[in-house]
Amino acid sequence: MRKWSPHLRRYANNVNKKLFAFAIFAGITIVLFASLYSNVKPQLLDVKPMTTAEQTIRSPITFEDEAATEIKVNEALSQLKPVYTLKLEYAENQVKLIGSIFDAAIALSNEIEQIRQKAQIPVEDGEEAIVEPSTEEKVDMLKEDLSKDVVDNLSDSTLRALVTSSKADLQMAKDLTVTAVNNVMTTRISATEVENAKKRVEDELRFISLPQNLKNAAIELGRFAIIQNEFYDPEATEVLRQKTIESVEPVMILAGQVIVEEGEIITQNKYDQLVKLGLVNDKQPILPFIGLGLFILILIGFIYSFFHEQKHNLNGKELVIYAVVLVVSVIFMKLTSIIPHRQYDLSFIYPAAMCAMLIKLLLNERLAFLSSILLASLGTIMFNDTSSIAFNFSVGLYILISCLAGIIFLTNQSERSKIFQAGIFVSIINIIVISVIHFIPNTQYSAMQYAIYFLMGMGSGLGSAVLTIGFIPFFEAGFGILSTMKLIELANPNHPLLKKILTEAPGTYHHSVMVANLADRACEAIGANGLLARVSCYYHDIGKTVRPTYFIENQLSMDNPHDELDPVISKDIIVSHTIDGADILRKHKMPKEIVDIALQHHGTSIIKYFYHKAKESGADVEEEDFRYPGPKPQTIEAAVISIADSVEAAVRSMKNPTKEKIEALVKNIIKDRIQDQQFSECDITLKQLDIVEKTLCESLNGIFHNRIEYPKPKEER
Repeated sequence: MRKWSPHLRRYANNVNKKLFAFAIFAGITIVLFASLYSNVKPQLLDVKPMTTAEQTIRSPITFEDEAATEIKVNEALSQLKPVYTLKLEYAENQVKLIGSIFDAAIALSNEIEQIRQKAQIPVEDGEEAIVEPSTEEKVDMLKEDLSKDVVDNLSDSTLRALVTSSKADLQMAKDLTVTAVNNVMTTRISATEVENAKKRVEDELRFISLPQNLKNAAIELGRFAIIQNEFYDPEATEVLRQKTIESVEPVMILAGQVIVEEGEIITQNKYDQLVKLGLVNDKQPILPFIGLGLFILILIGFIYSFFHEQKHNLNGKELVIYAVVLVVSVIFMKLTSIIPHRQYDLSFIYPAAMCAMLIKLLLNERLAFLSSILLASLGTIMFNDTSSIAFNFSVGLYILISCLAGIIFLTNQSERSKIFQAGIFVSIINIIVISVIHFIPNTQYSAMQYAIYFLMGMGSGLGSAVLTIGFIPFFEAGFGILSTMKLIELANPNHPLLKKILTEAPGTYHHSVMVANLADRACEAIGANGLLARVSCYYHDIGKTVRPTYFIENQLSMDNPHDELDPVISKDIIVSHTIDGADILRKHKMPKEIVDIALQHHGTSIIKYFYHKAKESGADVEEEDFRYPGPKPQTIEAAVISIADSVEAAVRSMKNPTKEKIEALVKNIIKDRIQDQQFSECDITLKQLDIVEKTLCESLNGIFHNRIEYPKPKEER
């Protein structure tokens, strides 16, 4: 049978992982859709126009009542008055017209005066005597200076008065008439008000001090000058009409507002509203389900993207754990939402913080924050029955803050008792949020009702803590999870395996504790799991308890047994401690992560001492025969432990360690590991290795610092 190449095997594994992840997320999507299906399914009503409503019908959404809005618009338009524009330039034109008539009369008067003066001069023989024109001739002369329209509209008596009056009287009549015309023409004069305006001019000129004939002429000229100056403006009227329409507020039916009361007659208008809302359709509408599907896909898409980030690429087991926690939380939410209730909103008793606390403890804090948003979003739909709208944002806010409180109060708290303490804090936050939700809208509840809601909030917080504590052992046992609390339990010095190391290989125990301190600090410096590194270091050399005296740290006051052994045999004994340690850890059901580190902490590095000893003895040996079986470190924690293990042993063997010697030693050990490609299968970077180097040097300098040599007593000297 043909074997697959490593590349093909790796490709096949990646494909399988992607298919598995897709199946998990598809399952989560189906569960969420099924749980929210009934919450978005429209309740179709069997009603007809002009029948009695058997139940009170509320609007599920906010929408505009177009019929009522149209009636309101028509009422506003019926009160709209047309726009008329005042032509002020008409006043100026008419004033100029009257002025020009009087100016013509005054000019004619000057001309007649000149003729009269010439007529008084004696004429010589043969010359024709100059005679002053008659009144009719004067009228004709004035007509020639005026336009035909003016002549046609003025009576002969007015023209005679103008040509027979003195220049001074004409000037006075002009001033008074122009003033009167200007006063009237600067006011609005519609087509129906022209005659009234003429009457106002006549009244204003009736009592002026002028000869009667000239006064009558001024009145006629004033009346002649008054015309319509206010005209209908269709464009301005249309603009005003549009503004009126836009200013009318639409009649809105708010979400949750009663459309038809129980026992009320369903009018045609009400029926049309129900049809518009999709409450009386014969077929089940599909849009709500499309919207729900898109809503769930968006939420799942965020989680899917998180799982595919490189530095948060969780394995299949952790993906299953996340799916189980989320599905269990949604089931609790669904059960809470379907509990029959009349007077109280039971959504506040839902243990929302349980999901966030479990994910933080079992998986990842950032994922817990993201899941809090997802759970709150689901809650807005799951608990929408009490608000008569698609989304109950008050409950969503309550769930979100409750989850965030659970995450925050669990920071740096790993003991089980601390979870219950966090639950108490969550209860306090829940009570505050419930108060905010009910106080801001000025909801009027009795003291008993408020007390019951506060008890719900307290029950939600404490219930979340109790459920979290109760579920953790099942996840740890069922999935072999190495949680923070599990690590703390394994770090207990009273653990049987740690006692075994202490009693059978005390030197190894001390070495393991020293390596644990170094690895813990180094991992914390680069953002790795320091607690996992510490606990793994406690157990990483447990295989040495099989043959403790063959390891130098346990050879207190005895000869080294390797001095009498063949280097190959010594190599086999040294190498076997990783395999023996893994077997012991598996036998005691230790977590896989700790077993892996016991196997990987030496990688495939070479045992240089016995290799060179075998070469010096003249034996024909290969370098590969003196290497650890591996595998190489697969995680950042395993890589850091492998460095810390070698560094601690090497520095401990130095006679007079100084800061310079320690730094050179650490640098060389890391350099050798890189050149030997011991970190080729883990994700540690050169930048992280540089931080590890500096952290280890600082820790070792603190341990092996130079001490003052105290003077000996005189007797001892």
